[in-house]
Amino acid sequence: MKKDFISVHDLSLYEFHEIMDMTAEIKEHPQRFRNKLKDRILAMIFQKPSLRTRVTFEVGMLELGGSAIYLSPADSQVGTREAYFDVGKNLERWVNAIMIRTFAHQNVIDLASNTRIPVINGLSDLLHPCQAMADFFTLKEKKGDLAQLKLAYVGDGNNVCHSLLFAAAKAGCRMAVATPPGYEPKAEMVKLAEEDGRQTGFSLSLTSDARQAVSQADAVYTDVWASMGQEAEKQARAKIFAPYQVNGSLMALAQKEAYFMHCLPAHRGEEVTDEVIDSPGSIVYDQAENRLHIQKVIMVLLMGKK
Repeated sequence: MKKDFISVHDLSLYEFHEIMDMTAEIKEHPQRFRNKLKDRILAMIFQKPSLRTRVTFEVGMLELGGSAIYLSPADSQVGTREAYFDVGKNLERWVNAIMIRTFAHQNVIDLASNTRIPVINGLSDLLHPCQAMADFFTLKEKKGDLAQLKLAYVGDGNNVCHSLLFAAAKAGCRMAVATPPGYEPKAEMVKLAEEDGRQTGFSLSLTSDARQAVSQADAVYTDVWASMGQEAEKQARAKIFAPYQVNGSLMALAQKEAYFMHCLPAHRGEEVTDEVIDSPGSIVYDQAENRLHIQKVIMVLLMGKK
Protein backbone atom coordinates (compact mmCIF):
# COMPACT_ATOMS: atom_id res chain seq x y z
CA MET A 1 0.00 0.00 0.00
CA LYS A 2 1.54 3.29 -1.07
CA LYS A 3 2.20 6.02 1.49
CA ASP A 4 2.20 9.80 1.07
CA PHE A 5 3.78 12.60 3.07
CA ILE A 6 1.06 15.22 3.41
CA SER A 7 1.01 16.26 7.07
CA VAL A 8 3.14 15.76 10.19
CA HIS A 9 -0.15 14.91 11.89
CA ASP A 10 -0.33 11.72 9.78
CA LEU A 11 2.93 10.39 11.23
CA SER A 12 2.96 7.96 14.13
CA LEU A 13 5.28 8.81 17.01
CA TYR A 14 7.58 6.03 15.80
CA GLU A 15 7.68 7.47 12.28
CA PHE A 16 8.34 10.99 13.55
CA HIS A 17 11.35 9.89 15.59
CA GLU A 18 12.49 7.46 12.89
CA ILE A 19 12.73 10.36 10.44
CA MET A 20 14.68 12.41 12.99
CA ASP A 21 17.15 9.57 13.62
CA MET A 22 17.57 8.71 9.94
CA THR A 23 18.16 12.37 9.10
CA ALA A 24 21.06 12.52 11.55
CA GLU A 25 22.55 9.44 9.85
CA ILE A 26 22.03 10.65 6.28
CA LYS A 27 23.53 14.03 7.15
CA GLU A 28 26.61 12.52 8.79
CA HIS A 29 27.10 9.66 6.31
CA PRO A 30 25.61 10.73 2.96
CA GLN A 31 27.76 8.23 1.04
CA ARG A 32 25.87 5.33 2.63
CA PHE A 33 22.71 6.49 0.85
CA ARG A 34 24.32 7.36 -2.47
CA ASN A 35 22.35 4.83 -4.55
CA LYS A 36 19.22 4.43 -2.43
CA LEU A 37 17.07 5.95 -5.18
CA LYS A 38 19.04 4.73 -8.19
CA ASP A 39 16.84 4.90 -11.31
CA ARG A 40 14.04 6.60 -9.36
CA ILE A 41 12.43 9.76 -10.77
CA LEU A 42 10.59 12.50 -8.86
CA ALA A 43 8.16 14.82 -10.65
CA MET A 44 8.05 18.27 -9.00
CA ILE A 45 4.90 20.32 -9.62
CA PHE A 46 5.33 24.00 -8.75
CA GLN A 47 2.44 26.43 -8.66
CA LYS A 48 4.35 28.87 -6.42
CA PRO A 49 7.87 30.29 -6.80
CA SER A 50 10.57 28.47 -4.86
CA LEU A 51 14.24 28.52 -3.93
CA ARG A 52 14.64 26.10 -1.00
CA THR A 53 11.95 23.61 -1.99
CA ARG A 54 13.10 23.21 -5.58
CA VAL A 55 16.85 23.08 -4.91
CA THR A 56 16.66 20.76 -1.91
CA PHE A 57 14.37 18.23 -3.59
CA GLU A 58 16.34 18.27 -6.84
CA VAL A 59 19.75 18.06 -5.14
CA GLY A 60 18.38 15.42 -2.80
CA MET A 61 17.33 13.18 -5.67
CA LEU A 62 20.70 13.61 -7.38
CA GLU A 63 22.61 12.76 -4.19
CA LEU A 64 20.47 9.63 -3.74
CA GLY A 65 21.22 8.44 -7.27
CA GLY A 66 17.91 9.43 -8.85
CA SER A 67 16.68 12.41 -10.84
CA ALA A 68 13.97 15.05 -10.65
CA ILE A 69 11.82 16.74 -13.28
CA TYR A 70 10.75 20.34 -12.66
CA LEU A 71 7.25 21.22 -13.84
CA SER A 72 6.68 24.97 -13.73
CA PRO A 73 3.21 26.55 -13.54
CA ALA A 74 3.38 27.10 -17.31
CA ASP A 75 4.39 23.48 -17.97
CA SER A 76 1.60 21.69 -16.17
CA GLN A 77 -1.19 24.24 -15.57
CA VAL A 78 -2.64 21.68 -13.18
CA GLY A 79 -6.25 22.39 -12.30
CA THR A 80 -6.80 24.70 -15.27
CA ARG A 81 -5.53 23.03 -18.43
CA GLU A 82 -5.85 19.58 -16.92
CA ALA A 83 -7.53 18.16 -13.81
CA TYR A 84 -5.44 16.87 -10.90
CA PHE A 85 -6.95 13.43 -11.46
CA ASP A 86 -5.68 13.29 -15.04
CA VAL A 87 -2.26 14.74 -14.21
CA GLY A 88 -1.76 12.15 -11.50
CA LYS A 89 -2.90 9.32 -13.74
CA ASN A 90 -0.37 10.37 -16.38
CA LEU A 91 2.55 10.92 -14.03
CA GLU A 92 2.14 7.59 -12.25
CA ARG A 93 2.94 5.88 -15.58
CA TRP A 94 6.30 7.67 -15.92
CA VAL A 95 7.73 8.58 -12.51
CA ASN A 96 8.04 7.06 -9.03
CA ALA A 97 6.73 9.92 -6.87
CA ILE A 98 5.31 13.44 -7.07
CA MET A 99 6.14 16.50 -5.00
CA ILE A 100 3.67 19.39 -5.27
CA ARG A 101 4.01 22.99 -4.07
CA THR A 102 0.59 24.57 -4.46
CA PHE A 103 -2.07 26.91 -3.08
CA ALA A 104 -5.22 25.07 -1.93
CA HIS A 105 -4.51 22.07 0.30
CA GLN A 106 -7.29 20.19 -1.46
CA ASN A 107 -5.04 20.06 -4.52
CA VAL A 108 -2.60 17.86 -2.58
CA ILE A 109 -5.41 15.65 -1.33
CA ASP A 110 -6.90 15.27 -4.82
CA LEU A 111 -3.54 14.35 -6.32
CA ALA A 112 -2.67 11.86 -3.58
CA SER A 113 -6.07 10.16 -3.57
CA ASN A 114 -6.02 9.55 -7.33
CA THR A 115 -2.50 8.21 -7.88
CA ARG A 116 -0.77 4.91 -7.19
CA ILE A 117 2.58 6.57 -6.40
CA PRO A 118 3.64 8.56 -3.31
CA VAL A 119 2.77 12.26 -3.14
CA ILE A 120 4.80 14.71 -1.04
CA ASN A 121 3.33 18.00 0.15
CA GLY A 122 6.05 20.54 -0.63
CA LEU A 123 3.74 23.32 0.64
CA SER A 124 0.07 24.20 0.62
CA ASP A 125 -1.90 27.10 2.05
CA LEU A 126 -2.76 24.90 5.03
CA LEU A 127 0.49 23.06 5.79
CA HIS A 128 4.25 23.11 5.29
CA PRO A 129 5.27 19.70 6.70
CA CYS A 130 8.79 19.34 5.25
CA GLN A 131 9.71 22.71 6.74
CA ALA A 132 8.45 21.80 10.21
CA MET A 133 10.31 18.49 10.19
CA ALA A 134 13.52 20.26 9.19
CA ASP A 135 12.92 22.86 11.91
CA PHE A 136 12.55 20.27 14.65
CA PHE A 137 15.55 18.33 13.40
CA THR A 138 17.52 21.60 13.64
CA LEU A 139 16.29 22.14 17.20
CA LYS A 140 17.28 18.57 18.08
CA GLU A 141 20.78 19.21 16.72
CA LYS A 142 21.12 22.41 18.73
CA LYS A 143 19.32 21.56 21.96
CA GLY A 144 19.13 17.80 22.27
CA ASP A 145 15.98 16.64 24.06
CA LEU A 146 13.05 18.18 22.18
CA ALA A 147 10.65 17.46 25.04
CA GLN A 148 12.49 19.94 27.27
CA LEU A 149 12.05 22.88 24.89
CA LYS A 150 9.76 25.87 24.79
CA LEU A 151 9.15 27.11 21.24
CA ALA A 152 7.54 30.53 20.76
CA TYR A 153 5.89 31.34 17.44
CA VAL A 154 5.08 35.01 16.79
CA GLY A 155 3.07 36.32 13.82
CA ASP A 156 0.49 34.86 11.47
CA GLY A 157 -1.20 31.57 12.38
CA ASN A 158 -0.51 30.21 8.92
CA ASN A 159 0.59 26.98 7.23
CA VAL A 160 4.01 27.06 8.88
CA CYS A 161 2.43 27.58 12.29
CA HIS A 162 0.04 24.65 11.71
CA SER A 163 2.83 22.24 10.84
CA LEU A 164 4.96 23.44 13.75
CA LEU A 165 2.02 22.68 16.06
CA PHE A 166 1.91 19.10 14.80
CA ALA A 167 5.68 18.65 15.11
CA ALA A 168 5.70 20.14 18.62
CA ALA A 169 2.90 17.76 19.59
CA LYS A 170 4.88 14.75 18.33
CA ALA A 171 8.03 16.01 20.09
CA GLY A 172 6.18 16.63 23.35
CA CYS A 173 7.55 20.13 23.90
CA ARG A 174 5.92 23.34 25.07
CA MET A 175 4.73 25.79 22.44
CA ALA A 176 3.38 29.32 22.75
CA VAL A 177 1.73 31.03 19.78
CA ALA A 178 1.20 34.81 19.70
CA THR A 179 -0.94 36.25 16.91
CA PRO A 180 -3.08 39.35 16.41
CA PRO A 181 -6.76 38.71 17.17
CA GLY A 182 -8.36 37.15 14.12
CA TYR A 183 -5.10 35.66 12.84
CA GLU A 184 -4.89 32.65 15.12
CA PRO A 185 -4.08 29.17 13.79
CA LYS A 186 -7.17 27.33 12.56
CA ALA A 187 -9.18 25.80 15.40
CA GLU A 188 -9.27 22.39 13.74
CA MET A 189 -5.46 22.36 13.46
CA VAL A 190 -5.13 23.27 17.15
CA LYS A 191 -7.54 20.49 18.08
CA LEU A 192 -5.64 17.88 16.07
CA ALA A 193 -2.32 18.98 17.59
CA GLU A 194 -3.73 18.75 21.10
CA GLU A 195 -5.01 15.25 20.32
CA ASP A 196 -1.57 14.27 18.99
CA GLY A 197 0.10 15.64 22.11
CA ARG A 198 -1.97 13.85 24.73
CA GLN A 199 0.54 11.01 25.00
CA THR A 200 3.70 13.10 24.70
CA GLY A 201 3.44 15.86 27.32
CA PHE A 202 2.84 18.58 24.72
CA SER A 203 1.44 21.84 26.04
CA LEU A 204 0.16 24.82 24.05
CA SER A 205 -0.73 28.38 24.91
CA LEU A 206 -2.44 30.76 22.48
CA THR A 207 -2.22 34.48 23.14
CA SER A 208 -2.26 37.89 21.48
CA ASP A 209 0.68 39.02 23.66
CA ALA A 210 4.02 38.46 21.91
CA ARG A 211 6.00 39.26 25.06
CA GLN A 212 4.12 36.66 27.05
CA ALA A 213 4.70 33.99 24.38
CA VAL A 214 8.43 34.70 24.05
CA SER A 215 9.11 34.82 27.80
CA GLN A 216 11.75 32.18 28.68
CA ALA A 217 11.50 30.55 25.25
CA ASP A 218 14.39 28.40 23.99
CA ALA A 219 13.62 29.34 20.38
CA VAL A 220 11.61 32.15 18.79
CA TYR A 221 10.09 31.56 15.35
CA THR A 222 8.40 33.95 12.95
CA ASP A 223 7.26 34.05 9.33
CA VAL A 224 6.29 36.72 6.81
CA TRP A 225 3.16 38.71 7.62
CA ALA A 226 1.69 38.34 4.11
CA SER A 227 2.27 35.01 2.40
CA MET A 228 2.13 34.30 -1.34
CA GLY A 229 -1.41 34.95 -2.50
CA GLN A 230 -1.98 37.62 0.19
CA GLU A 231 -0.14 40.46 -1.53
CA ALA A 232 -3.29 42.61 -1.67
CA GLU A 233 -3.42 42.53 2.14
CA LYS A 234 0.22 43.50 2.64
CA GLN A 235 -0.28 47.14 3.71
CA ALA A 236 -3.17 46.35 6.06
CA ARG A 237 -1.29 43.44 7.57
CA ALA A 238 1.83 45.56 8.11
CA LYS A 239 -0.09 47.80 10.51
CA ILE A 240 -1.82 44.92 12.31
CA PHE A 241 1.37 42.88 12.76
CA ALA A 242 3.76 45.73 13.64
CA PRO A 243 3.61 44.93 17.40
CA TYR A 244 4.67 41.36 16.56
CA GLN A 245 8.04 42.21 15.01
CA VAL A 246 10.83 40.04 16.38
CA ASN A 247 13.49 42.55 17.41
CA GLY A 248 16.19 42.82 20.02
CA SER A 249 13.88 43.90 22.82
CA LEU A 250 11.50 40.98 22.19
CA MET A 251 14.33 38.44 21.97
CA ALA A 252 15.69 39.75 25.28
CA LEU A 253 12.65 38.18 26.99
CA ALA A 254 13.62 34.70 25.81
CA GLN A 255 16.29 32.50 27.37
CA LYS A 256 19.80 33.95 27.22
CA GLU A 257 20.93 31.37 24.64
CA ALA A 258 17.64 31.36 22.68
CA TYR A 259 17.69 30.71 18.96
CA PHE A 260 15.92 32.72 16.28
CA MET A 261 14.13 30.75 13.54
CA HIS A 262 12.47 31.63 10.23
CA CYS A 263 11.38 29.44 7.30
CA LEU A 264 12.59 32.07 4.77
CA PRO A 265 12.33 34.12 2.67
CA ALA A 266 12.39 36.86 5.30
CA HIS A 267 11.21 40.43 4.85
CA ARG A 268 13.92 42.21 6.81
CA GLY A 269 12.66 45.22 8.70
CA GLU A 270 9.14 43.82 8.82
CA GLU A 271 8.62 40.60 10.81
CA VAL A 272 12.28 40.53 11.89
CA THR A 273 15.10 43.06 12.22
CA ASP A 274 18.58 42.66 10.78
CA GLU A 275 19.89 42.73 14.35
CA VAL A 276 18.06 39.48 15.11
CA ILE A 277 18.28 37.52 11.85
CA ASP A 278 22.02 38.25 11.54
CA SER A 279 22.76 37.55 15.21
CA PRO A 280 24.88 34.61 16.45
CA GLY A 281 21.68 33.02 17.75
CA SER A 282 20.02 32.96 14.31
CA ILE A 283 19.81 29.43 12.87
CA VAL A 284 17.80 30.24 9.77
CA TYR A 285 20.43 28.90 7.36
CA ASP A 286 20.81 25.70 9.38
CA GLN A 287 17.06 25.23 8.98
CA ALA A 288 17.38 25.78 5.24
CA GLU A 289 20.25 23.29 4.95
CA ASN A 290 18.33 20.67 6.89
CA ARG A 291 15.46 20.81 4.42
CA LEU A 292 17.80 18.83 2.13
CA HIS A 293 18.55 16.12 4.68
CA ILE A 294 15.03 15.68 6.02
CA GLN A 295 13.56 15.46 2.51
CA LYS A 296 16.15 12.90 1.45
CA VAL A 297 14.94 10.68 4.28
CA ILE A 298 11.29 11.21 3.38
CA MET A 299 12.02 10.29 -0.25
CA VAL A 300 14.01 7.18 0.74
CA LEU A 301 11.19 6.01 3.00
CA LEU A 302 8.58 6.57 0.29
CA MET A 303 10.51 5.47 -2.81
CA GLY A 304 13.40 3.32 -1.63
CA LYS A 305 13.56 -0.36 -2.40
CA LYS A 306 12.11 -2.31 0.49
